[in-house]
Amino acid sequence: MDKLHQHLIELAHQYHTADFIKSDPIQFPHAYDKLQDIEISGLLTAYISFGRRSMIIDAAHRLNKIMGHQPYTYVLSKQWETDFSNSDKTFYRTLNHQKMEEMFVFLYSVYSQHESMEAWMINKSTGLPIDTLLDGLGLSKTSAQKKLNMFLRWMIRKDSPVDIGCWKQLHARDLIIPLDTHVHQMALELGITQSKTASFKTAQQITDYFKTIFPDDPCFGDFALFGFGVNR
Repeated sequence: MDKLHQHLIELAHQYHTADFIKSDPIQFPHAYDKLQDIEISGLLTAYISFGRRSMIIDAAHRLNKIMGHQPYTYVLSKQWETDFSNSDKTFYRTLNHQKMEEMFVFLYSVYSQHESMEAWMINKSTGLPIDTLLDGLGLSKTSAQKKLNMFLRWMIRKDSPVDIGCWKQLHARDLIIPLDTHVHQMALELGITQSKTASFKTAQQITDYFKTIFPDDPCFGDFALFGFGVNR
């Protein structure tokens, strides 16, 4: 094993701790016990996760308050049709009410036909978990899809002090690393990738690299790159 691999393994273990939760948006789905509440809070929190962490957390608090801290009940009630009816009104940064309502429409379609989002994912599977989710949302791989890959990491990685791992039939080996600006910069500095474009292809390349270190759990490498940035 070369020195870089050993260093990344050490960093991953060092920063893969419960302390990570208190300053991260993952704290919101962690606040729930019911599977459906965790799934809905997780997807919506991930969806608004761009910008400064403090701003994301403030927006997530507002969203949870709107939902009455009962995401599943709120989705099925269709109260969001009223709460997000002003399509031009901004909810958070570039996300207006129309975009938020589109997410609730998707969630309602999932839960009106399936017991859970995991059940929907399995029923609609078109390949990797990210492929299924992108198809369901009508999105493509033109970008790195950091937010959705982060949501899937939260739901799927098991036996983790950070990630929730509430989905039992999907596997961590099929995840793609959530590629944000920080992770991309660290990967460039370490020579893990030479691509200066934060694309889905780059995210896949970085994931493939970490499969050589953590073959069954490549997203464990996310914590290594986070740790490398902190220690740098």
